[in-house]
Amino acid sequence: MTEIFACSPREVKGMDTAALRESFLLEDLFAPAQIQFTYTHYDRMIVGSALPTDAPLTLGNYDPLKAQYFLERRELGIINIGGKGTVTADGQTYELSKLDCLYLGKGTKDVQFASADAANPAAYYLLSAPAHAAYPNTLMTAAGAAPVQLGTVATSNQRTIYKYIHEDGIASCQLVMGLTVLEPGSVWNTMPAHTHNRRMEAYLYFDLAADSRVFHLMGQPSETRHLVVADRQAIVCPPWSIHSGCGTAAYSFIWGMAGENKAFTDMDPVTFEQLR
Repeated sequence: MTEIFACSPREVKGMDTAALRESFLLEDLFAPAQIQFTYTHYDRMIVGSALPTDAPLTLGNYDPLKAQYFLERRELGIINIGGKGTVTADGQTYELSKLDCLYLGKGTKDVQFASADAANPAAYYLLSAPAHAAYPNTLMTAAGAAPVQLGTVATSNQRTIYKYIHEDGIASCQLVMGLTVLEPGSVWNTMPAHTHNRRMEAYLYFDLAADSRVFHLMGQPSETRHLVVADRQAIVCPPWSIHSGCGTAAYSFIWGMAGENKAFTDMDPVTFEQLR
């Protein structure tokens, strides 16, 4: 488990490309036969992955948590972006196809991740936030997320949104999680931009071709910066920062939030006139 410490707008103003990437980009998030985590100091969100191949992977404990087991005081959101697989939690096995989501609540002790086919492994994206209460472990398929189509071809943002963990979906303490799939020919996400100072956000970009990239926009509206992001790389977004992007081709991304407010619509809009 690595760590990312919180940065203020004043620090970010003076950062070069290398410093921005070190502070906000998780480049090597998925590794075969490994579970990897980054502990962020933005609302104590942990961003991670599990990529089981021939053998299941067991969720371990980590010294920075100072806990008896990983989910002693935490909740966990899991979205599969790879082949079919299973997650077993305290003896209950859940089957996850691509884009399915599983929520594991506070107090879940034993968790294992497995793939149905090592040649086409499941790839589990993991987000964990502190939890004050125990909510039921719940599986939601992509179809069960009631996909909503938004955007237009004319504005290059025709997309489908899947909302999983939120006020009207899977119950949680503070974790919010879902994903967006852009249609071919559409490349923009979350523009016009917004901020939400009451919660942080993490983005995972996936389903990009090897020669494709997303130019992720971040920073204060009046001091924007950008990061060039490849397939299966994640961005940690501070509460004070915009989070938007434009790709060289269509892509998908998982958005996840933790903080004071779970309302999906809780955001502070930023107009184009405000962006610099």
